[in-house]
Amino acid sequence: MKKVAYLGIFLTLALILSYVEAMIPFPLGIPGVKLGLCNLMVVLLLYLLGWKEALIVSVLRAVLVGFLFGNPFGILYSLAGSMVSFFCMFVLYRLNRFHVVTVSICGGIMHNMGQLAVAALLIDSYYVAYYVPVLLIAGGLTGCVIGVLAHEIGTRLQKMIRMSDQGSNHQRE
Repeated sequence: MKKVAYLGIFLTLALILSYVEAMIPFPLGIPGVKLGLCNLMVVLLLYLLGWKEALIVSVLRAVLVGFLFGNPFGILYSLAGSMVSFFCMFVLYRLNRFHVVTVSICGGIMHNMGQLAVAALLIDSYYVAYYVPVLLIAGGLTGCVIGVLAHEIGTRLQKMIRMSDQGSNHQRE
């Protein structure tokens, strides 16, 4: 299957997961705390197809979700969180010393910190810093869950992709 098809599938899944996540109530009462289900697609793409594909889906998902389910400020927050998260995960991934769960945990934490930085700039107040401890813990926990899921799903998808490639090679012969 071509990379473009994979990108379409992963972007569609990220949009669906964003929609599902929007329907799940998160009772902490802290703005910005979410499960980050759509980040599962970004982590999977980073490890399965490459950083360019992961970046494309990360940006498109942030913009499309904002237009579909949010507002312009939502796009700004989502893009900031997504980009800070992505670049942190990209650096750790490229170092090739960290497990996917660790990369995802750092991505979850940095996503929250990116959004918090935008909030501080927009409201011109340091009071948002009071949210840092909760957002660090939430980002770490959700990043861990996403990382474990990415590891398990990624292992299975790699096997399926290898089998698919082998099958198409046999058909050509």
